[in-house]
Amino acid sequence: MIKRELYSVEGSKLVRQRRFCPRCGPGVFLAEHADRYACGRCNYTEIKKETKPKSEAPETKTKSAQKPKTEAKPKPKKEKSE
Repeated sequence: MIKRELYSVEGSKLVRQRRFCPRCGPGVFLAEHADRYACGRCNYTEIKKETKPKSEAPETKTKSAQKPKTEAKPKPKKEKSE
C-alpha cells in the first residue's frame, strides 16, 4: 500500500480513506482485511460484522409449495427389569 492511496483530496479538503487505531490515535491507520481491521503497531484487532448482501432477498413460498411438517414421534421408554 502506497501512502498516497490512504488519502484523497475532495475540493479543498483532505479525506482519509482508512480508520485510525483507537489505541494508538491519529496517524496510525488500521489495515483492512477481508474479515477484520488490524493495527500493525499495537496488534489491536476488530472483527468485521457479517452482513448479507441486499441482492439476496428471502424466498417467499406459497402454502401449496410448502411441504407439510412432520412431527417427531417420541421414542418408547424401555422398562428396566430387575
